[in-house]
Amino acid sequence: MKQQDKITYNYKEIKYGVTAMHRVGSAGNNGNSNRLRKEKKLRYVLRDTDDTKHCAGINCLAVLKSSVSDGCNYLFSGSRDGTLKRWALDEDAATCSATFESHVDWVNDTVIAGDTTLVSCSSDTTLKTWNCFSDGTCTSTLRQHSDYVTCLAAAEKNTNVVASGGLGGEVFVWDIEAAVTPLSKSSDVMEDDCSNGINGSANSLSISSLRTISSSNSIAAHTTQCHGYVPIAAKGHKESVYALAMNDSGSLLVSGGTEKVVRVWDPRTGSKTMKLRGHTDNIRALLLDSTGRYCLSGSSDSMIRLWDLGQQRCVHSYAVHTDSVWALASTPTFSHVYSGGRDLSLYLSDLTTRESLLLCTKEHPILQLALHDDSIWVATTDSSVDRWPAEGRNPQKVFQRGGSFLAGNLSFSRARVSLEGSAPTPVYKEPIFTIPGTPAIVQHEILNNKRHVLTKDSAGSVKLWEITRGVVIEDYGQVSFDEKKEQLFEMVSIPAWFTVDTRLGSLSVHLDTPQCFYAEMYSADLNIIGKPEDDKLNLARETFKGLLAHWMTKRRQRLGSQASVNGNVLSGKDINSRSIANSRIEVDGNAENDSMVYPSFEFSTVSPPSIITEGSQGGPWRKKITELDGTEDEKDFPGWVLDCVLCNKLPSRDNTKCSFYLHPCEGSAVQILTQGKLSAPRILRIHKVVNYVIEKLEKPSDNANSDGTFSPGLGGRLQHSAVGDGSFRSGLKPWQKPRPSIEILCNNQVLSPDMSLATVRAYSDPGQVILLTSGSRLVSLYWYANLMLW
Repeated sequence: MKQQDKITYNYKEIKYGVTAMHRVGSAGNNGNSNRLRKEKKLRYVLRDTDDTKHCAGINCLAVLKSSVSDGCNYLFSGSRDGTLKRWALDEDAATCSATFESHVDWVNDTVIAGDTTLVSCSSDTTLKTWNCFSDGTCTSTLRQHSDYVTCLAAAEKNTNVVASGGLGGEVFVWDIEAAVTPLSKSSDVMEDDCSNGINGSANSLSISSLRTISSSNSIAAHTTQCHGYVPIAAKGHKESVYALAMNDSGSLLVSGGTEKVVRVWDPRTGSKTMKLRGHTDNIRALLLDSTGRYCLSGSSDSMIRLWDLGQQRCVHSYAVHTDSVWALASTPTFSHVYSGGRDLSLYLSDLTTRESLLLCTKEHPILQLALHDDSIWVATTDSSVDRWPAEGRNPQKVFQRGGSFLAGNLSFSRARVSLEGSAPTPVYKEPIFTIPGTPAIVQHEILNNKRHVLTKDSAGSVKLWEITRGVVIEDYGQVSFDEKKEQLFEMVSIPAWFTVDTRLGSLSVHLDTPQCFYAEMYSADLNIIGKPEDDKLNLARETFKGLLAHWMTKRRQRLGSQASVNGNVLSGKDINSRSIANSRIEVDGNAENDSMVYPSFEFSTVSPPSIITEGSQGGPWRKKITELDGTEDEKDFPGWVLDCVLCNKLPSRDNTKCSFYLHPCEGSAVQILTQGKLSAPRILRIHKVVNYVIEKLEKPSDNANSDGTFSPGLGGRLQHSAVGDGSFRSGLKPWQKPRPSIEILCNNQVLSPDMSLATVRAYSDPGQVILLTSGSRLVSLYWYANLMLW
């Protein structure tokens, strides 16, 4: 049924003689509010370019070399945008051949286990496994950490062994093969029943003896490790872990973090073997040689230390950097080390002679290094990756160029810089080539119309986004963000129905119930053709319909195919109304325009947004809207989202109406229109209030008492389609017609006819708004609220 706005009476008396605005709406009980606060959320991530570039800093790198001489080599990069990418490498170029998208937060580290398994960890507290040569489908999700997972380490020769560490002070050792082996789909084991506890007996088992009991996540191909498999826990850290390293055989593990010590473990049992002290700040990077005898550590104290684990002591220290050391990479023989960090510099140091050389400087702090034959990949807080010369097979060639210095202790290094008066000159000025990224969004502002968001990226470019379509509608280039924000200011008030963050380097739009359903707009304001212009549309519901349009299409096709197999022929309505098997969702077949997507809510299929949400099982997940296959149900989506899209069910909403009184202005002889309080939707336009007043003044006999006043019980409701100015029949907006005989003023300023009641309330003083007629018939409209100043 068509929704139409009405001005209605509310007879509640004004108390204490103080003017106050009463909001008329449906208020839920406290129990319902508590339940809603526990509902799962949904957000979607927007991109304005294709998916072949990162849009945030690169936290990790891994090189996979071909086993044949003429085969293709690959570079894997993990980013703060939440994705990993596979790059096919040529001599002087790299092509993105796959995007691995499933993490819902920063990807912090990645390693290659064996020849075909990629393992990644994230700030979403999970590890995920992928087939290196797949199209980007996650094969399993491992959940054991209680906080961000910051680092990984793999044993090169024992291809099943991977260690993980995180901010919770936890270190786990995984048998990847055992952890990801799924049960058959007939198993009823659910992840919600999984135990995150680590029992002592599990730590005494050898890695090869561990086996799994797990189930398949209902999101396609996302297998989830479950309660039958428990990784080995290396217990001992009391604070965050930032770095791990493992020797080739997987018999030795080292870890470091905010405790400023290097801990050494037997990963087969999780037992501690030693603790090495020497650093004075957080340990951020670790390396082990292939045998496990020597260990290199880089710290926020700017020092690199070489440890002899057999002697359990530091044998050398290297004062190369002037700030935190965040990344280390060694030559295959462990004779030289490449180091980078917060000082934007990449150094090469001879571990025996302590001779060091500045290879290059960057514009951003260095986060990760990956040696690749005679070159080195360098990742920074920028979204691009550079390949620099390194002479990894014979690093002494670089030292023959000259310019080296002795990396002594810290005081000696500072004395050297003081005596020479300047830092060393870098050997290389330009990289071999760069894998470009797109600038990350670093600043944003939600505009008053609550559909547009202004952003500024790290390159200084300012853009205007329409979040209900997920596209950039204006690229202003490098202009002042604050000035552009002022230029785009609109005097309009719409409830805040979404929030935005840019943590992933792009716009993430968060929708939460019931708040997201507070905002409505008229179809005329959304330029929707063929729909009555005073029909109201809920912005969140229409956005969900646009986001899930592909899913709805796939779902209908799947249900239609199932019906055909069963020998039934379903009509389009039957397909739309049929619920998913074992689903609690029942579709309301009478819901008007249940699946129609209006142009203002159509999302791009070229650069589709990604949904991040979770249902009743499996934990959070992320997928592009065009990759949804129609099998997802309440195990994957929040129930309130499915209620909205499939059943047209919206939660109870508060603050949907405003209340006010109509009185004659002081000094006016005009008769009183009504003695009762009026209420109307917050989005009601001022021109409709004007039309209401005109109708009452033109037809006084309809509602007048013998004393000349209007009866509160009559005329309090107005069907706006009955307004006698012909504007709706002509298709023109009412304020495009001849100027009405009544104007509305606030503080002696005329209000625009297209302003809503909510806008007037938001931008007016407490007090009166005057209705002025050309015939000197003056009426005042009193607001009852504590209002913001105009």
